[in-house]
Amino acid sequence: MTALYIDADACPVREECYRVAQRLAVPVFVVSNGSRPIRPPGLPDVTMVTVAEGADVADDWIAERIGAADVCVTSDIPLAARCLAAGAAAVSPMGRAWTADNIGNALAGREVARHLREIGVATGGPAPLGKADRSRFLSALDSALTAARRRAVSVR
Repeated sequence: MTALYIDADACPVREECYRVAQRLAVPVFVVSNGSRPIRPPGLPDVTMVTVAEGADVADDWIAERIGAADVCVTSDIPLAARCLAAGAAAVSPMGRAWTADNIGNALAGREVARHLREIGVATGGPAPLGKADRSRFLSALDSALTAARRRAVSVR
């Protein structure tokens, strides 16, 4: 069975995830370290998971459980790479589907940005999500979940 994992602490599209998952009857795991309170949506197939505080604890929880028929929503590029390595799909909140073809460049770009920050160059943060971004995300998530459900059936 396909499941949706949300790297939730800084996820701006949780509500969109719930809607798509509910429409497709996919269970959702909302994983957070509790540093930012997240109100449970009160939906039957949504499980709130609070892990211990610490770097990458939520990422580790997701990476240890995600499988080839699952999808992860994350803006964390290393977590997306770990999900892809497990055979799962990964989608960013901006609607970018992470793939074997683009994850290497994304990891390299992340390292360049980290280095620039270390030497004092301001790299800026992510831009706020607009309507077009949310639409692109909804489309990418729907596509990823539909493909994952097909993979789940073919694995049986």
